[in-house]
Amino acid sequence: MKPLLVGEIRKLVNGALIQGSDDLLILDTEYYSAMLNKPNSLFFAIKQKIDWGPIRKFAPCAVITDKVFEDLKSIDGCTIILVENIETAYWKFVEYYRSLFQIPVVAVTGTSGKTTTKDMIKHILKNNFKVYGTNASANGRPGHLPYLMGIDETTEAAVFETAVGKPGNITNSSKYFKPIIGIITNIGITHLDGCKTVEGYIQAKGEMVTVLGNEGILIVNADDENSKKIGLDKFKGRIVYFGIHSPSHFQASDVQYGKNGMDFALTFQHMKYPMFVPGYGEHQVYNALAAFAAVHEMGIGMKEAAEALRTFKNMRAHLQLVRGIGGCMILDDTWNSNPTSLRAAFQTLNGIAQGRKKMALIGDIKALGNIAVKVHSQVGDMVTELGVDTLITVGTMAEVIGKQASKKGLKGEIVAFPNIQGVSEFLERVLDQNTLMLVKCSSKDLPIIDLVRSLKQ
Repeated sequence: MKPLLVGEIRKLVNGALIQGSDDLLILDTEYYSAMLNKPNSLFFAIKQKIDWGPIRKFAPCAVITDKVFEDLKSIDGCTIILVENIETAYWKFVEYYRSLFQIPVVAVTGTSGKTTTKDMIKHILKNNFKVYGTNASANGRPGHLPYLMGIDETTEAAVFETAVGKPGNITNSSKYFKPIIGIITNIGITHLDGCKTVEGYIQAKGEMVTVLGNEGILIVNADDENSKKIGLDKFKGRIVYFGIHSPSHFQASDVQYGKNGMDFALTFQHMKYPMFVPGYGEHQVYNALAAFAAVHEMGIGMKEAAEALRTFKNMRAHLQLVRGIGGCMILDDTWNSNPTSLRAAFQTLNGIAQGRKKMALIGDIKALGNIAVKVHSQVGDMVTELGVDTLITVGTMAEVIGKQASKKGLKGEIVAFPNIQGVSEFLERVLDQNTLMLVKCSSKDLPIIDLVRSLKQ
C-alpha cells in the first residue's frame, strides 16, 4: 500500500476526528477485522458485529465508522473517524486509492482457463514490468481490497481474475481494479446456483463489456459460441479476437502435442511465429493466445512473448501429468470441474494417450442448480463422443454421466461408486504401466483429491 496519513483519508471521506491523531501513518487497510495483522492499519467498520480484539492487538490503528462504539473508544492507540455513511466513505476511499496509479490493469474472466491465462500474462510481463495480481485462483470478493492495497508506487502493471458466482461480481470487482483490458476466455456452464440460468450466467460474464467503458480493450475467444451472445455489438471500445478455428487477430494453426506441451503456429499481423506452450491440451493454446493478445497491448513483441512463455510453469492439479502406482500415468485435473473443462480434459486424455489404456475418474460437478441432472447427462453424451476405455464415476450426480454414456453406447467399461469407498481398492487392481488415467473433480471434493495424492509416486 502507498502510505497515507489519517488526515488525508479523513478529509477524503469528510469525517470527524473523534479521538487519535491525523498524523498516524496508514500502511494497510482492511474491512474484515479478523484480517488485521499489523499496526498502522485502517479498518472500515462496515458490519454491525465486529471483533475488536485484532484492533486492540495491533494498535496503533485507525477505524472509520458511522456509529460510536464505546468498546472502540476504550482502545488505547485507536484513532476513530466518524462519517455520515460508512459505505459511502468506503467507496470514496477505494476510488481515491485506485486513482493514485496510472497503470495498465488486465481483468481476466471465463468459465475455464482464467487462472492459467492470468498467470501466463504475469509470467510474460515480469521481465519488463513490476507486475502484481491475483494469487493462484483466490479471486473472491474478500480479496479485492487487499489486492488493491497491494498496488503501490513501484507497481507498473496488474493482472486480476474476476470470478462470477452471481450477477454483479464483475461490476463489483471493477470498482476496485478499473481494468483497461478485459479478457473472456470462454463461457460454459457453472455457478447456476448463483446465476440461476445459463442466460443469467452469460449476462454476468458479459458485465465485462460494460465495465471496460468506451476506451477499453476486450479480448475474446472467437471460437466460443456463448461469448457471441453477450452483445458485443454494443461495445464502444476495441475488440481483439483470438482463436483456432475462426478468423482472429491472434490465430493459431498447426496445433500439435509436443514434448511437455503444445506446439503451434501463431499468425498475427500477417506474420507467422512458431510457438510452444507448456502444458497439454488445445485449451492451453487458447490460454496462450489470450495472454499474447494482452501483453501485445502492453508493448511486448511476439518473439519476446514466445521466449518468455517457454519457461511458464502450470499450477498443480491443472492437467498435471504424474507417475502413479503400478507404473501408470495420472492426469491430475482436480482443481475444478465444469462441462467446459471436462471436454478439454477428455480431449487432452485422447491427445496424449499414445496407445495406452484410457481411464477417467469423474466426481460430481458442483454449482449447477436445478439443471444438475440435465448437465450431467449432457456430459455423458460428451464422454461417449470422445471415448474412454474405462469410466469410473464417484457420486450420485456423476453416476448420471455413466448411465447416459451406457445408454448412448459407450464402448468401454463403466464402474459407478456412490462415494469414495472401494475406489482405491479397485484402482490398485487395474492400474498398470499401460494405463493413463484422468481424474477430474471439484477442488471441494476432498476424498477424491486425497485419493489422487495416495496414488501418486
